[in-house]
Amino acid sequence: MKSLKVLLSALILTPLAIPLPAIAQMAANAPDSPATPRLTVAQLRGKYAERQSRYMTVKGMEIHYKDEGPRKAPVLLMIHGSQSSLRTWDRITVLLKKRYRVIRFDIPGYGLSSPATDEAATSVQPVEITEGLLEVLGIRKVAAAVGVSSGGTMAMYLAAKRPEMVERLILSNTPSDPVTTGHMVQTPAFLAAQDRVRRTGYQDFDFWDQYLSFFAGDPARISHRTRMEYWDFNRRSPEKHPIAMVARIGDGKQAAIEMAKITAPTFLVWGSGDPLLPEAAVTAITRYLKNATISKVLMPDVGHYPPLEVPDRFARWIETYVEAGVPKP
Repeated sequence: MKSLKVLLSALILTPLAIPLPAIAQMAANAPDSPATPRLTVAQLRGKYAERQSRYMTVKGMEIHYKDEGPRKAPVLLMIHGSQSSLRTWDRITVLLKKRYRVIRFDIPGYGLSSPATDEAATSVQPVEITEGLLEVLGIRKVAAAVGVSSGGTMAMYLAAKRPEMVERLILSNTPSDPVTTGHMVQTPAFLAAQDRVRRTGYQDFDFWDQYLSFFAGDPARISHRTRMEYWDFNRRSPEKHPIAMVARIGDGKQAAIEMAKITAPTFLVWGSGDPLLPEAAVTAITRYLKNATISKVLMPDVGHYPPLEVPDRFARWIETYVEAGVPKP
């Protein structure tokens, strides 16, 4: 169980069972070899960069982002979770970019963005990356900041710090308390994959295959292509600061203070089939967002990653909420 807690510490933002330097050392234990093939950021860019790919330097780090849709349309900011990339929003962007300006980016250390620098790891707050990107793009207000998992945490911190910038929040399977894993009933295949990671320090394709199946409400919804992408992006050359730019809950005290600052209307779009953050997590986050007007929808057939699993449905929820769910400001 200890290895799972380490892996999930980035995903769910719990206090770390092992210090950050130890996590980096685990990754370094598996150098590039036929058995543990790695990809550099340059190789990943060569394989995955697209015509819409753009790069911007924020706080000394090169951020990969996409900015699609009409320039004068309402802006949707979409933030992926840890262990993921902006490709989380691929299908949703296709569905919404004719009517909205959709901005999404890879958090430093993920996707096609550069690693977190030593300086950033010690002096930059994750929310500053989002702020910097929007400011350079000249975005003063977003119609909705949309985030899944830890991306929702970053969206909340942005709304708390810059309330004039965020009209609405749309949060999906976002933690509000440090999360335990003892309630999860894991499959033997997933447990075996975690044991290999503990022994080798390397997350092979089978690990990501089992990971995505376990956290999905219906594993058949997660394509082989998506599973391959998760393996590719998570076998980047070892990162010195693997989760430095991920918005973390930590011990929950500061997070509770920040969440109480949020007044933006908030829509919780929840996969309540999530083995990690089930319906009880909706009750918890609603309690912390005590000064926001909350709307919610629970999808019992969906797991931890609704934008991946049911993107068409998720896009319709975004449209409904932005256009009719709350009064226009």
